[in-house]
Amino acid sequence: MSILRLNATSDGLELHGSAGAPGWAIRRAARGTGPMIVLVHGYKYDPARPAHNPHSTIFAAANHATRADYKHWPRHLGFGLGNDAEGLAVAFGWRARGTLWQAQRRAVSAGRHLARAIRLLHKAAPHRPVHVITHSMGSEVAFEALQSLPEGVVGRLITLTGASYRSRAETAMRSPAGRTAELINVVTRENDIFDLMYERLVAPPRRHDTVIGAGLDLPNAVTLQLDCPATLLRLEAFGAHIAKPARRICHWSGYARPGALRFYKRLLRQPGRLSLSDLQNALPRQQSPRWSRLVSFPRGNRPLPSFEKATS
Repeated sequence: MSILRLNATSDGLELHGSAGAPGWAIRRAARGTGPMIVLVHGYKYDPARPAHNPHSTIFAAANHATRADYKHWPRHLGFGLGNDAEGLAVAFGWRARGTLWQAQRRAVSAGRHLARAIRLLHKAAPHRPVHVITHSMGSEVAFEALQSLPEGVVGRLITLTGASYRSRAETAMRSPAGRTAELINVVTRENDIFDLMYERLVAPPRRHDTVIGAGLDLPNAVTLQLDCPATLLRLEAFGAHIAKPARRICHWSGYARPGALRFYKRLLRQPGRLSLSDLQNALPRQQSPRWSRLVSFPRGNRPLPSFEKATS
């Protein structure tokens, strides 16, 4: 399995577990074939703290994880399966602990380091596509990175229950790199309480702003509501079989739901077969209102991990 592990630190962009400069490692890792997929975690992780290290949990190779009950992103996204041209997984860690507003400020700083990493990857292998998938406040990291990258560098960006304001996403997607990228904004009403917490604790860039969980109206974006029965039914036409939601409140459903990561793997590895326009035409344009899950009972019968089983 080809995984490049990078961290954003107070000293800049660093290799995980090494004091060496990251440039040579990035150039060497980019020599292969296949897509380069950047994985960005969300709130509560910190690669400098063993108990909260994403590289040994959600970013771990399944056979090297410290806990077996995490969804291991690399394997579910197609890495380590022994296939030709699997590509490169770029596990990007950053200091996401502390208060919500402290983490948000660090996310902005981490985004600049992510931009450097993507720039180096693209320079070393301009023929290989670079895609990004994020969870929670990892969207802030990705949106910041987009704003300082040139056009055509990033292919697809998937944000899973992103903790970002709509104006931040709109600004990023109207940047040179953003205009040539495609955004798949995965939302769910299971995340409503976390969206509200973000809006109450992190100052918006503009008055009356709301988080991207409310949806986005951009020509190069689509919002996919993962707890919407009509959405799940229409995704089946694309060959996606994602379990129905089993909870009314869950921050990790975007990747913990059975079948979800498998679908994102196809979105990132086969963009030609699952075009943005096809998704835009097939999926509902309006999302369910906030709190709609709290006044209805979920019908799913497949449990998700408890709080202890997934942190972000």
